[in-house]
Amino acid sequence: MVVGGVAQTLVWDRQSGLHATGGRPTVEFAAFCGQLRVNWFFCEPRDPQAKGGVERLQDFMERSFEPGRCFANELDYQMQLDGWFDDRANPRMHQTLRARPIDRLIEERTVMTPLPDRPPDTDRRWVLRVPPDPYLRFDTCDYSLDPKLVGRRVEVRVDERQVLAAALDTGEVACRHPRSFAKHRTVTALEHARTLKTQREQRRGGEPGRLEAEVEVRSLASYDALIA
Repeated sequence: MVVGGVAQTLVWDRQSGLHATGGRPTVEFAAFCGQLRVNWFFCEPRDPQAKGGVERLQDFMERSFEPGRCFANELDYQMQLDGWFDDRANPRMHQTLRARPIDRLIEERTVMTPLPDRPPDTDRRWVLRVPPDPYLRFDTCDYSLDPKLVGRRVEVRVDERQVLAAALDTGEVACRHPRSFAKHRTVTALEHARTLKTQREQRRGGEPGRLEAEVEVRSLASYDALIA
């Protein structure tokens, strides 16, 4: 659902990716709030009532929206969720608010801060050296890297849609994969698999395109003679 503005304060539980220590935000979260020009507030520790208030919407979605639905991908999930908010969630009478959420949202937009012209940069970035087994791991999934760049340093950038890596010295693309939101998957580009196969064959001294070396097949009669 598109709200169309920024609240004055963001209220969060003390999640490790956002909260550092003592009610202070992490550097990344502080930078995010600075770009949006919004304040933050972390719930006190051991406060189940506040934690429940923060997570009530998530629980509502898990119980009322997700059961019985199928999703093709994250885009389909978002499209169905937006339609569910517009048709079912927001027009209903909220028992606690004593009002419809869509009516309260219209009032809230009058005091919300406008969205910035450029959205905050929330991409994950880091630098690594391409290992002999040319894969990088992100969020339990392994993504293939160009085997020709083994030993060289690449910068990895991950957003909501793709995993991208480029060599620091030349700018060569090391990988470009659609991001997987499933767990424990291995994503291998076809060209990476072909290059890796050719390199392995060359190290074995074989001819490119040859699947395996020819070996002698022992006659089964030899085993019968040993058993007898």
